[in-house]
Amino acid sequence: MTLPTGCSVFPKELQRPSRRWAERRFPNIRYWNEPGKGGHFAAFEQPALFVDEVRSFFRLVR
Repeated sequence: MTLPTGCSVFPKELQRPSRRWAERRFPNIRYWNEPGKGGHFAAFEQPALFVDEVRSFFRLVR
């Protein structure tokens, strides 16, 4: 069994993985999004957006 995974790839992240790369390492990606703003410290830079991303993933897996 693999764990469900959620990925939010922020545009100013230091390393931006491709979905293809992520799918090879995390075979059960349930949520993938590339928001329009935010960076490596997205929780501090865009707290409301970060919370929306976390909630969007958990809505899918509850």
